[in-house]
Amino acid sequence: MPLQIANPSVIRKVEQLAKATGLSKTAVVERALDGLIRETVAISDPAGRIAALLAQLDRIPDRPDAYDPLDWDAHGLPR
Repeated sequence: MPLQIANPSVIRKVEQLAKATGLSKTAVVERALDGLIRETVAISDPAGRIAALLAQLDRIPDRPDAYDPLDWDAHGLPR
């Protein structure tokens, strides 16, 4: 059954990603759906929920102005 997308914003995003990756529009949509399905299934079990949370935390960029209030020794322990 054919799928019709009427939202111009979604169409632009699919076209932009297809152009950037060299994939077809169908392949772009399929990969996006596969990723969303993996995330959804992973969240259904406790270990998957933790893994999903850690993956989100890993996507947060390090801040150059971050401050660590603890002083650390050569063994990685706080002084």
